[in-house]
Amino acid sequence: MNFAKILTGAAALTIAALTPAAHADGLGAEVNYGRADGHWGAEIGAGYAMGIGGFTLTPGAGVYLRNGDERLYGRVEAAYTLPASATIGIGARFSSAHTRPYATLAMPLLPKLRVKGNVGPKYYAVGLTLGY
Repeated sequence: MNFAKILTGAAALTIAALTPAAHADGLGAEVNYGRADGHWGAEIGAGYAMGIGGFTLTPGAGVYLRNGDERLYGRVEAAYTLPASATIGIGARFSSAHTRPYATLAMPLLPKLRVKGNVGPKYYAVGLTLGY
């Protein structure tokens, strides 16, 4: 994969998350730094949150960048948002031949910007979520 194409795609996803759309109010983007697949690196991804009450189900995908190498990953999260407060939940990250379960916690910084952490066996990351 070409690194410039990946960055262009990530920028387009971020712009799409910031642009109001009539049917895409659950679209979001994430940028994380953490340890996955035995290496430190950055995750750039996007997803779509489907909500029922305070609960959300968010499937997503992205690219994991490490040491000049890129790997695609997928994930799905189920979470509950406490009114005007934290979001807590569980998730699973799929990459290569590994499926990693994890717990997630996000705290709001601004109305559509949150700091987020994921922790699980052989996987942990911290970063920012925009949208959702």
